[in-house]
Formats: sequence, structure tokens, C-alpha cells
Amino acid sequence: MPLSGEGGTSSPTNQRAPVVNATHMIVLMVPRGAALEVDRVAEVTRAAGAEVIETRAVPVPVALSDRRTVHNLLVSSADTEGLSSKLRYLSDQHGVDIALQSRAARCQSYRVAVFDMDSTLIDCEVIDELAAAAGVGEEVAEITAQAMRGELDFDESYRTRLALLKGLDARAIENLADRLPVKEGLREMTTTLKAQGMTLAIFSGGFMPIAERLQADYGFDEVVANTLEIESGKVTGRVVPPIVNREHKAAALYALATRLGIGVDACIAVGDGANDLDMMAMAGLGVAFHAKPAVRAASPIEVTHCGLDGVCYLLGSEGEFADT
Repeated sequence: MPLSGEGGTSSPTNQRAPVVNATHMIVLMVPRGAALEVDRVAEVTRAAGAEVIETRAVPVPVALSDRRTVHNLLVSSADTEGLSSKLRYLSDQHGVDIALQSRAARCQSYRVAVFDMDSTLIDCEVIDELAAAAGVGEEVAEITAQAMRGELDFDESYRTRLALLKGLDARAIENLADRLPVKEGLREMTTTLKAQGMTLAIFSGGFMPIAERLQADYGFDEVVANTLEIESGKVTGRVVPPIVNREHKAAALYALATRLGIGVDACIAVGDGANDLDMMAMAGLGVAFHAKPAVRAASPIEVTHCGLDGVCYLLGSEGEFADT
């Protein structure tokens, strides 16, 4: 993937020194329109009792080079809880993404990346869009919002919403697939992760036809999603088991890892809703992406202000921590 800048570019704020004592990496992602200098992050880090060993500019995809800047700060910290709290406050205050990752997390070789679909890979909830076409958009959208916040039982909310789609012309599904609003950075992210040999999967509580369109367009290897039953060109509104809920997503992640002969610690799981929490907690790296408040609160790593390419900046290597 073409990158802006030189690979390995380094912009140290201090003299280069041995980094054998480095314990963590801070990843700073600043989207266009936000303003936060890396020196300010370093200042807050030191105020939290940590040592900033080095800062490094990170190349970003050429197509996104005018939309964000990314820096890594190599640090040594004994109080990661205190540091994390200060960094999250700084993130919210300035509208930037800041991730604090341990050395072990940065050095993990990830083999699988699993993604929720609605409001994660695409900038809409598919069932809400279909409901709008069926004339029940507001009613369904409210139920969806409550379910994604974890306020309603997902299975019951799914049955209720699906029943309201009864009689919808199946052509509405194809029309939506033709105009999917994908999240910024999707192409750059999938290209980068595939180039690293990773298996990519979509685990969605949405519908299979939309997930399969994304699979075809962006090279996902696996798809798990709900079946949308069609008879005589119309949506029946009936549930076809199993419902891809919170537990099903976690089980599917474990099954995929087992089939590939890897541990779940070699998996990344990315999602935005309450039904993604179990798979995110199970994975070696769980990322809350443009997530609901409850999901952000439960996730130490989040990308809230940048695009899906933000997932790529969370990958590291042992070389980052080698003596220099």
C-alpha cells in the first residue's frame, strides 16, 4: 500500500537511547480538523510519572495523508491505569485517538481480524435502512439504537424488527447493496491486513446479502451473518436460526481460531455495539470503533475519531522495542 513519508521515519523529541526499558507504546492519531501536538502528549505522559523514550512519525496511506497524522511514543510506565486515564481525557478533550498498548500487545503476531458490519464497516444500520424502505423506519431505528446500547435483549429486538419488514420488496436489499456508505479507511485497512497475510472476517448481526457484497468488494475471507428469508420476491419477516447475537459472534471467533490452528490471542475483533463485547473481550486485541458509550467504557483500545485505517496503526513488532 503506498504510504506518505518514508518508512521508519523518526522524529525524536529526545536523544536516541537504548529502549530496553520500554514497556508501552502510545499511538496518537490526529484526524483532519483536530489539533494536538505530539509534544503535548509527551508532556501529559511525563506528568503521569512515565518516561518518554522516543517519538516516531508513522507513515499513513497516501489516499489519507491529508486527513490525519500519526505518531508513536515509546514509553516506560509503572502506572498504566493512571496514564491511560489521563490519555483518554486528552483524547476526548481534543477529538483525537490515543491508544496505550503494552509491549506484549505490540509484539503479538495477529493472524485473524474479525469485524462487525453495521456502523463499523459501513456507516449505517442495514435493518434501519430496509425499514425506511418498508415505511417503518423510525420505529425500527429506535429499537436498533436501544439494542446496540445494550438496553434490550438482542434476540427479541431482532425478531421484532424483522417482523416489521414483512412484505418488503427484495429489490430494496440489492438497491442498498449498490449504495453502501462504507467507513473511511476500509479499503486501506483491508489492503494492509491482507498484505500481512491475515484472515479477515465479517461477523454481523445484520444480513448475509450485504455482508457478501462487502466480502466480494473488499476481499474478506469469511462471513457470518443472519439469513434474510425471501419468498415470491418479498421479505417474509420470519427468523431463520441461528440469530447472530453476542454469544454467537464470540463462539464464531473461537471456532475460526480453532479451525486455523491459532489461539484467540492472535485475533483482532472490532465492533461498535453491545453485541460485539464478548468477541472483543475474547480476542487478543479488541477495538471499539466509533462505538456506543458503554462499549467505549468497556474497551481499553478505541478508535473514535479516525477511520478504519486506525486498526493498522495498532499493529507493531518486537523491532520497535529493540536497542537503538
